[in-house]
Amino acid sequence: MDKHFEYERAYKSRPHVVLLGAGASVAAIPNGDKNGMKTSVMGGFLDKLGMSEVVAGLNLTTTSDNLEDIYSEIAERNEYAEVRSELDRRIRNYFSEFEIPDEPTIYDFILLSLRRKDLVATFNWDPLLIQAYQRAVRITDDLPDLAFLHGNVLVGYCLKHPHGGSLDNRCPECGEWFSPSRLLYPIAKKNYNDDPFTRNSWKALKNYLSKAYLVTIFGYSAPKTDVEAIDMLKDAWGGINERSMEDFEFIDIQQENALVVTWEDFIHTHHYRYTNNFFNSSLARFPRRTTEALFDRTQNCIWTSPDTPLSEAMTFSDLRNVVSNLIKEENEHKDSFITLKRGD
Repeated sequence: MDKHFEYERAYKSRPHVVLLGAGASVAAIPNGDKNGMKTSVMGGFLDKLGMSEVVAGLNLTTTSDNLEDIYSEIAERNEYAEVRSELDRRIRNYFSEFEIPDEPTIYDFILLSLRRKDLVATFNWDPLLIQAYQRAVRITDDLPDLAFLHGNVLVGYCLKHPHGGSLDNRCPECGEWFSPSRLLYPIAKKNYNDDPFTRNSWKALKNYLSKAYLVTIFGYSAPKTDVEAIDMLKDAWGGINERSMEDFEFIDIQQENALVVTWEDFIHTHHYRYTNNFFNSSLARFPRRTTEALFDRTQNCIWTSPDTPLSEAMTFSDLRNVVSNLIKEENEHKDSFITLKRGD
């Protein structure tokens, strides 16, 4: 078989990894969830939990209202064990109340814009991504793998067997109900290997990241308490001189320059794109064709034009039609690869 054919097919079949932070959930429900509840980043979050007065009574050196700063301090002090336990209970109860809106959200768009070869890894505790997956699978089961890097209130796992999923499910081997996944809090040393669920989530991310052709960072600021996480990501990604063909993409309201500085150890020279609007990203412009678009643009020198871009106004019926047509094209090219159409 022609070596150029194999080369192109191999690149276009490589994974697209999407890494979600708190900003992605904020963007997914900008007007609140189904019942008007709004999620937020860590600043001021203790007020939402009704924990501000409790924390104010503690003997802390930090004056910050950011959960990361506060938890980092109380995590190391045995006298605050009950406070940590109460905080965990309130966080689980708070996030468990979130319900995804009836109309498509950015999380629905993300899942349906990727394929089985891809991965969505999230640092978020909220259940929105799982809820989106539960309805995306009604359209297609050719969806990306999921990894929950800091645990999730809707995700559980079996203590005896390597199975996990929605918390309301049972282990297919022993029939026991899944146990809640551990929530990892914003401290410098999170001990990612302390339980099999978290360990396997990170193992999946490192495996996909080592093979990834395109990486999208959506709403993740890589806070200073995530040093351990960033080190593991660096180890999986490798040196930037070894990743000269790959691209990074940022979807964030932060300034572009600040993001590039944060992720400079991952970006080869100018190989990145930035947008503050999901619908300008490769995921929305080239759904299920993100790696094809990258290869055709950078190596085939094709000025590609989106054929079926996603838009904010789309209904689930619209999404079903778009995804069904794309899957039909994929099935027709199972033994080859897809080349995108040229722009005007």
